[in-house]
Amino acid sequence: MVLHGRLVYAWLPLLVFLLQAFHGSFAEGSCSRNNGGCGKNALCSENRKTSAIKCTCKTGYTNTGSTVHVVCKDSCTIKNGGCGPHVVCSHHAKTNAVQCTCKAGYTNKGSGSKVICTVTIPANAKWSQNGVTIAGGNGVGGAANQFNYPYGLFVDDNQTAVIADFGNHRIMQWKNGDTTNGQVVAGGTGGGNALNQLNGPTDVLIDKETDSLIICDFHNNRIVRWSRRSGTTQGEILIYNINCHGLSMDEQRNLYVTDFGKHEVRRYQFGENIGTLMAGGNGKGDGPNQLNGPTYLFVDRQQNVYVSDFYNNRVMKWNKGAIEGIVVAGGQGQGGALTQLNGPYELFVDTLGALYVTDLRNYRVMRWTQRATQGTVIVGGNGAGAGANQFNVPIGLSFDRYGNLYVVDALNSRVQRFSIE
Repeated sequence: MVLHGRLVYAWLPLLVFLLQAFHGSFAEGSCSRNNGGCGKNALCSENRKTSAIKCTCKTGYTNTGSTVHVVCKDSCTIKNGGCGPHVVCSHHAKTNAVQCTCKAGYTNKGSGSKVICTVTIPANAKWSQNGVTIAGGNGVGGAANQFNYPYGLFVDDNQTAVIADFGNHRIMQWKNGDTTNGQVVAGGTGGGNALNQLNGPTDVLIDKETDSLIICDFHNNRIVRWSRRSGTTQGEILIYNINCHGLSMDEQRNLYVTDFGKHEVRRYQFGENIGTLMAGGNGKGDGPNQLNGPTYLFVDRQQNVYVSDFYNNRVMKWNKGAIEGIVVAGGQGQGGALTQLNGPYELFVDTLGALYVTDLRNYRVMRWTQRATQGTVIVGGNGAGAGANQFNVPIGLSFDRYGNLYVVDALNSRVQRFSIE
């Protein structure tokens, strides 16, 4: 018995060695030999208690295998590293982490780590002169394929358009490629002031941070927010006692609002109801520190504010912190010359500083480059009508990330898209 015990004791180290080898671990640590079998571009770690090996991909690499059989491939070779369209995927020189940068001719409109590349509209850009109807165009009405005097619109990164359907007291959403029917995403329960109702909405934007709609509820003198989540049946009031006509949001998520009745623009942080005066506020007039019926606005990256001054037939720019604005389009009286506007409505400013504005009573969309003394007609300008190259009261205007132009053609009850050439 003693001899037998000594034999077992003698064989014990070999048994331990064989067991460790069977489990892929050696007394010195399996990760020290052949990287624990983890393969190229993988990190090997070992549990000190169980000696189990764990393989994980290095920074900048993605596991295309399984949890048991780890295969690490360059993340940039897999769906462009998650960088999205028009983006170059590369690796940080020191950390090897994936970094996304816009291709030449595109500008990053995202924030933080989220890179969203939109086309930089060239100074000599042109658009198709015949628009394609992407929403409505089926006469005036309240059906899912109709509008009743549509106003402002917003086009998101997926080319989904949301439109303020003024006369139907609702916000409609039309997804890219589906020109048959839209979807009611706010209101649509008749005009009223209940939380599940709107009364003459004039503008809408998408707040990406909260995945919600911010809406100018014009005749209710309030700004409301509706979640875009499925099943939402009512909104919440953000700001009240304001004759809101147009909305814009800067990169810090400050909200800018035109007050049509008070002839001013105010900036709001979420949660406040007073706001900070940014433009106008000196009574109705045509002075450099006044506005007369401000409709829509645009805020650039430097927080300069551009305002459509409707009854003054001009667009004003108020540099950040300025007490007076400067005329950047029109301001030469009401008329149809290239130096004039006749009822400016929604507007947009591109990364080169060119201004685009719907010229309501001239039935056209105009572009004014920086310091220009006159504009150019980019679409429309062919008289009032329902042709593919005509408008009948153009109001809303937006661009998608590819530079295509969208115009709300109010009295034709449709939204037209003009492709960039």
